[in-house]
Amino acid sequence: MDIDRIEESQSQQATTSSRRIVLPVDDAHPFDLDGYISNYSGRTAIDRLIYIMVLCPSIAPEAFQLCVQHIHQSRDPSLYQNLYQAYEQLSSNPDVSVPNMMDLAGLDTKWADEMMAKNQADRVKLEVELKTYSNNMIKESIRMAHRDLGDFYRATGDYGTSLKHYTKSREFCTTSQHVLDMCMSILELLIEQRNYSHLTTYVFKADAALDAATAATAPPPASTTGAPTPTVTAGAKKKSAERDNVQAKLDLATALSHLGQGNYEKAAHSFLKIGPTKDLGEWAGKLIAPGDIAIYGTLCALATFSRSAVKSRILENSIFGAYIEQEQYIRELIEAYMNSNFKTVLELLNRYSTRHYADIHISQHVHDLTSLIRNSAVVLYFQPFASIKLDRMSAAFGWTIEEVEYHVVNLIQAGDIQGRVDSQNKILKAKKTDYRDELFARTIKAGAEIQAANRKLLLRMRLQQADLIVKPPKGSQHAMMSEFYAGGE
Repeated sequence: MDIDRIEESQSQQATTSSRRIVLPVDDAHPFDLDGYISNYSGRTAIDRLIYIMVLCPSIAPEAFQLCVQHIHQSRDPSLYQNLYQAYEQLSSNPDVSVPNMMDLAGLDTKWADEMMAKNQADRVKLEVELKTYSNNMIKESIRMAHRDLGDFYRATGDYGTSLKHYTKSREFCTTSQHVLDMCMSILELLIEQRNYSHLTTYVFKADAALDAATAATAPPPASTTGAPTPTVTAGAKKKSAERDNVQAKLDLATALSHLGQGNYEKAAHSFLKIGPTKDLGEWAGKLIAPGDIAIYGTLCALATFSRSAVKSRILENSIFGAYIEQEQYIRELIEAYMNSNFKTVLELLNRYSTRHYADIHISQHVHDLTSLIRNSAVVLYFQPFASIKLDRMSAAFGWTIEEVEYHVVNLIQAGDIQGRVDSQNKILKAKKTDYRDELFARTIKAGAEIQAANRKLLLRMRLQQADLIVKPPKGSQHAMMSEFYAGGE
């Protein structure tokens, strides 16, 4: 794929970095914008459209129009400013030609003025309510007023003030359920901001509040007097379903936190723990799509898991299998990897690279994940061989011989492949291992460990024997003589 590589020092926001990648959208790199954005709603749909508009100039006009439609469904007129800043940035790039999108969808000043007036009226109303409740010292009402103000500022794009009101409501929470609701609201806010480093803090707090809330609503223990055990009520089933919903959301937040910080193995474990789609509730579409979970979890797993772990954790996981069905090529990717058809694996990764790079959460990690999967594939391919010609590997991976040699040499230098390259004959040879010397070394090491353990055991036995020496009983002749010579009475 012909793209400019993302610099490691660049910002996570596509609209603020100095260098851009230009993503192709063609038959070799298909990307259905309408089908893609239909999986999202609210703020995340707008953020994704702006991101796509900057990275995919060929579909920028279509993304621009869709973004305007979604902005009119929101309460934040300032999103217009973000949209036009992205357009100006795209227009200033000399490497791409962009049509004049101002003619496609102009700024609806009437809607913006009406929404700003409505937001001002709602803000004054909510602040008056908070002040009234604070004067009356009604804790529950104050908590709800802070919650409503947090929701309002979040909807209008003032994330800092929204977080302030959410955290302020903690002082007026009287039950564990209130604390849990507060933590879940903050988690939604942090995911929208893509503030991955702080997600784990509120996941931990929400997990503790969830355990406390569950314990508070748990049924009493069964009677030991022989009374019949009460049957599970509908209310208990509802509480269990609510706990599953919250736990799935917490697993998702944890997974996104690990992914955002580059902990791909932990991210894979967390994505594979997420419950069914129904447990995500309103988060599915509002923050993330089920297909995204399949992509994130699969790429992280292929980059860090062994082949046996991929089989047991993904292919035999019926819950995660439901997410994979949302993205059919993901199943093809996994099956090709498991069947050692690595050329197909690399072709699929390249074919759907536009889909991956256009995602706001995983875009910054696609290059690293692809490199890890490619390196793992090369190591797995070479494992059964004592020596192999590079032209055979070239056919297996769809690379030139020079590319194969480049990747193999890098893996040898990194210690992932124990071998050497015959550059003249273009042969990769594994390092010969003297198994007899290896056996002797292990035997000597085991003998030294046994000797050390025996010395510790003998010392412990001597100490125990010293403690078992019986002192003469008080009042005996031997004790009296000892006291006399010691100066006692």
